[in-house]
Amino acid sequence: QVRMVESGGGSVQAGGSLRLSCVASEYIDSDYCMTWFRQSPGKEREGVASSGSGGRTTYAESVQGRFTITRDNDKNTLILQMNNLKLDDTGMYYCATDVSLFRDAGAPPPGKVAGCLNLPLYEYNGWGQGTQVTVSS
Repeated sequence: QVRMVESGGGSVQAGGSLRLSCVASEYIDSDYCMTWFRQSPGKEREGVASSGSGGRTTYAESVQGRFTITRDNDKNTLILQMNNLKLDDTGMYYCATDVSLFRDAGAPPPGKVAGCLNLPLYEYNGWGQGTQVTVSS
């Protein structure tokens, strides 16, 4: 199964920027989602930004206008440019995809129909170890 490696996290002051990278272990067709998630203690893992079928990009309302997701399928890479960081952006950031070897061969990519950020977590695979983002005042 595909596996992701996340990097680029760090500690920054509010208003600063970070650039996160997610590299997949294999090629992921552009019809499938590649999605950034984040999680902080006591909170559910939430979708932050996603790149899906047809080049569609979607963002959580909380990061609209501040984060930009970019996908390079030739390099199996997903980038999250985070600007004007806020304290609430603190968390562990993960990358995942809705590719699965265990679905029927003819099954469509789930996110292509439902929207990448609308998918339940069980549709995603390839979770890496995450990269920590800490924003301080």
